[in-house]
Amino acid sequence: MAEMQLREAIRAAMTEEMHRDEDVFLLGEEVAEYDGAYKVSKGMLDEFGDERVVDTPISEEGFAGMGIGAAMNGLRPIVEFMTFNFSFVAFDQVVNNAANMRYMSGGQYGVPIVFRGPNGSAGQLGATHSNSTESLYANFPGLNVVAPSNPDDAKGLLKTAIRDPDPVLFMESELMYGLKGEVSEEEDYTIPIGEARVARKGGDVTLVAHSKMYHVATDAAEQLSEEGYEAELIDPRTIKPLDIETIIESVQKTNRLVVVDESNPFTSFAGEVAWQIQDRAFDWLDAPIARVNAPDVPAPYAPNLMDAYVPGADQIVDAAKRVMYVE
Repeated sequence: MAEMQLREAIRAAMTEEMHRDEDVFLLGEEVAEYDGAYKVSKGMLDEFGDERVVDTPISEEGFAGMGIGAAMNGLRPIVEFMTFNFSFVAFDQVVNNAANMRYMSGGQYGVPIVFRGPNGSAGQLGATHSNSTESLYANFPGLNVVAPSNPDDAKGLLKTAIRDPDPVLFMESELMYGLKGEVSEEEDYTIPIGEARVARKGGDVTLVAHSKMYHVATDAAEQLSEEGYEAELIDPRTIKPLDIETIIESVQKTNRLVVVDESNPFTSFAGEVAWQIQDRAFDWLDAPIARVNAPDVPAPYAPNLMDAYVPGADQIVDAAKRVMYVE
């Protein structure tokens, strides 16, 4: 194992895949000359040259479409959005073209493309830079959505995503790029898409949380443990396809569920998980499912309001106690 920052693990995955397959290339705003807006692609221009690490104009619709066209012609592009909020400019390209091309062409065209970049809030960036888009994109058949919480998962899942024959949206967190963690040094290390990780064992309540909310849920689990309650913590890693079976197995043991999701509550990932569990494991539940989301308002700018906006450990603890009927 080697310690890496999240940005380094993502870079390692891209670098290894570009060495393995000459059809893989990276494009996006500032990925080359500037080494990436968050230094994820640092040094890659020098290593691979400007035909495989390509700076684009500030035109998400244009370079997303260029990537899709390249993928349809046999290449494997990695398209970096400076933030997934900017992917809305390319929404038609992603959800109408990338998602539907294999189906609408009767399998004549595949779109082996990865769209990657930071997702969710990142401090005081305002409402137009703080959207959590995973449940939105997961709504469209043909798109896989991945949201890792640590460097090891980021490397293994991104390598798998680059090899996937279909479009993958790989959602990172700007606040986690400096997060350090152990990363496997196994040769050609990959992690299958669609397999959740049981990060912490427990028998009193199941917590499900992904990306940076996983770390908030970890803090909540520690607080609960100090009070004598052991939470089982599941990191889904992949939003779609969702490993619902692992969550069901946990609920069958704990009989209680709290889903934590940074997005706004209406039609959120948390809402989808809650529905699937009540549909498939209702008889195992001893309490209604609780979910912890951001409030149903645009993200604020003021730091005190932002602290109140993003779900915190205390909210998760309160929700867990509510489903455990603890005063």
